[in-house]
Amino acid sequence: MRLIMFDMDGTLIDSGTSITNTINYVRENLGFEKMEKTFVLEKLNDPNINAAKFFYGTENFTEQQKVLFEDYYHKHCLKDLEIYEGMEKLIDDLNGEFTLAVATNASSIFARKMLGHLEIEKYFKSILGYDSVKNPKPHPEMVYKILDNHNIQKQNAQMIGDSHKDIMAANNAGIDSVLVNWGFSNHDKDAIENIEELEKRIYEKFK
Repeated sequence: MRLIMFDMDGTLIDSGTSITNTINYVRENLGFEKMEKTFVLEKLNDPNINAAKFFYGTENFTEQQKVLFEDYYHKHCLKDLEIYEGMEKLIDDLNGEFTLAVATNASSIFARKMLGHLEIEKYFKSILGYDSVKNPKPHPEMVYKILDNHNIQKQNAQMIGDSHKDIMAANNAGIDSVLVNWGFSNHDKDAIENIEELEKRIYEKFK
């Protein structure tokens, strides 16, 4: 069997507005000014920054920050939520030939809620979030766990994501990956621009 893992936010679905609004809600509660959406999303995917320090000024996420974030996001995460155009048809087409999974640094609870709302949760045999592992992406633990769950060999797996964290997780686990450019990051090189190209890359890998 062959396996395709998808990142969620910025790859399968556009959740950028609700993520930005939630981070800014936490920032305002902590006494910081709001940040622009494009800036928030660009930094969110940057593997070289400490997100807690960058957004909230602490070395690690505090319990207060987590509660503020999760309470607000729980209420608003379905607002302005969209699946990227052409993605549902792609995963529907792939579903008969591949095992599909989601590997996201979001909470698996929110992931199921959001994918369920968009009526695509049914396609994914595994949905793992940061709360499913000790080490989120770019660490390979999530990738290894999905491979183990489905007894899939590395050479029969591929990761699709919009951030370098996704690609690093795949590289660290020794599996193939595809970087997409319709998500939260704006990549200068090595990223594909549309769903048609993604479909081509998937089938090229698994000829």
